[in-house]
Amino acid sequence: MADNNAIPTAVGSNSFKEAVCIDAGRIYDSCSEKDCIENLRVVFTDCGQNVIDQASSVKCKSVTVLNVFMEVEPVPFNRGFYSVDMTFFFKVTLAAYNSPVNCPVEVCGVASYSKKVILYGSEGNVRVFSSTNQNCDENCVCESTNLPKATVQVVDPICLSCRLVEAPQNCCNDVTTIPPSICNGFDGNFCCYNPSKLVFITIGLFSIIQIERSVQMLIPAYDFCVPDKDCSDSVTTDDPCEIFKRIKFPTNEFFPPKLSDLCDEDLLTVSGN
Repeated sequence: MADNNAIPTAVGSNSFKEAVCIDAGRIYDSCSEKDCIENLRVVFTDCGQNVIDQASSVKCKSVTVLNVFMEVEPVPFNRGFYSVDMTFFFKVTLAAYNSPVNCPVEVCGVASYSKKVILYGSEGNVRVFSSTNQNCDENCVCESTNLPKATVQVVDPICLSCRLVEAPQNCCNDVTTIPPSICNGFDGNFCCYNPSKLVFITIGLFSIIQIERSVQMLIPAYDFCVPDKDCSDSVTTDDPCEIFKRIKFPTNEFFPPKLSDLCDEDLLTVSGN
């Protein structure tokens, strides 16, 4: 007679096999931010500033995030908490109009924004040594501190307003805070000069800031990640017509969806625009 109290054992690649210990980044604290940044000054290179000085009006076309520089420091007298200092650098693309009848000239500039948040990152005073091939001494052993790591997830900001104003006397561009890695992506030189006109923008910024530590965690293991797709199924031919045959016909491009075909999320997007 069969034992009704026996525990069934699952069979297959999705069944539990063993508990394994892994080194992973555990998120100890996080927060979401919705910032409305007003009167953010846009700085231009010498080439771009010449276009702005001759413009009668400007229109913001797009704002993209170039980079976010971060520093993590422990908060004094508050053990386990850390301050995350962030500096966002934005690439601002504008359309500059000399007159209402002339075509606009596209010009790009840089804007920056700094902020600080305090998050919990737990405590740890160990010194970590690991073997690696980069930034190591003659014995190929590197040392790192056990400070938590901060990460920022951000989407490209929404430009809410853009205005062109006359620059006050003796106004100078402060370009010393722009890192060389940012400057190298623009035509011209960011130098200290006296502009005759300034551009200020207001943007909406959505971001998620996380603070994490490398910890050893025990997790259930089901199986190894063995690929289930053959590489021969991918397009490996050099024949452009063969590649074209695999592309799905763009029906929606010829027959745009009706209002009744849009879901609620699409309707919100359309109404927001």
